[in-house]
Amino acid sequence: MNPKKNHRETAHASNGSVQGKKVGYGGNDSSGWLAHLPDSWIPYVQLARLSPPAGLCLIYFPHVFGILHAAILQKSSLSQVLSTSALMLGGSFFVSNAIHIWNDLIDAPLDALVERTSKRPIPRGAVSKPAALVFTATQAVGAGIFLSSLPYPVDQSALYALPSMLTWFYYPWAKRHTSCPQFVLGFALAWGIIMGSLSMGIKPFGPLGYGVKPRVDISTLCLFLACIFWTMIYDTVYAHLDLKDDIKAGIKSLAVLYRDQTKGLLWKLLGLMTALLIVGGTSSGLGVFYFVIAVGGTATSLGLLVAKVDLHDSESCWWWFSNGFWSVGGSITGGLLAEYLYQRTVKI
Repeated sequence: MNPKKNHRETAHASNGSVQGKKVGYGGNDSSGWLAHLPDSWIPYVQLARLSPPAGLCLIYFPHVFGILHAAILQKSSLSQVLSTSALMLGGSFFVSNAIHIWNDLIDAPLDALVERTSKRPIPRGAVSKPAALVFTATQAVGAGIFLSSLPYPVDQSALYALPSMLTWFYYPWAKRHTSCPQFVLGFALAWGIIMGSLSMGIKPFGPLGYGVKPRVDISTLCLFLACIFWTMIYDTVYAHLDLKDDIKAGIKSLAVLYRDQTKGLLWKLLGLMTALLIVGGTSSGLGVFYFVIAVGGTATSLGLLVAKVDLHDSESCWWWFSNGFWSVGGSITGGLLAEYLYQRTVKI
């Protein structure tokens, strides 16, 4: 038997399904454009979660939020916004690859216990742990190259990125140590707002030290916290895909902690997120475009998600997760972009 063909067929047979239902983001997909790749490449593309690229988009969105917010505050040129967005897309690509591979490397023993993830490349033997470690290291180097392109000395940029690096490093163990790994994930993702602001030449907070008065931009802080709550909402819905297996395997999450009471939690998180978006917009003097598109769009799309998702049905959880993050990310991006373009027009 051809082992490469066997890996492709094994991945295709599971294809991220739970009890016969396709849910799409298990890290085992081999359909679509992946079917045209050499068999030996497919496990590595699956490790990096490039098909579908949901993880990349979720990492990139906060960077875009930070870029557009900074552009509004300092009235940046359109060329700077576009070039910086392209730079952050490249950096997000390598960060996404590195953290997904790292997560699968550490999570392999747990993934083997969960039906949807048991056929990921490492548990099924398509990629060895040493190979995965080398792969994630190469992607981390790629991310570091983009980090060095920021408009500050490398040591300063690295210092700003350090909280995110440490959080991403720890995240695979969070589901073993805490019932709120969604907060850990949210912190790591939301830090993209800080890096997006930094890439535009704005430091969202000042240095801390003896004799130095700390400085924090309130509007950026509100956007950062709102993004954490956004992640906690959609990742808790995502965690319900594997609820039964997670309980059996001893994997912790907000879904496991709240179970049938999850929707009450989600409504509270949505309320906090909406309030933070309002406070952040008010403190930075944003106008009607931001409040209607970003705040209104986010509250509406997430409100529909919480109201309509069936947390007991894996297909429903997957549909609302995979579509919901686009609507929220698009709403916040659209609101900030419209506000930026309007203020540019007024300025001109």
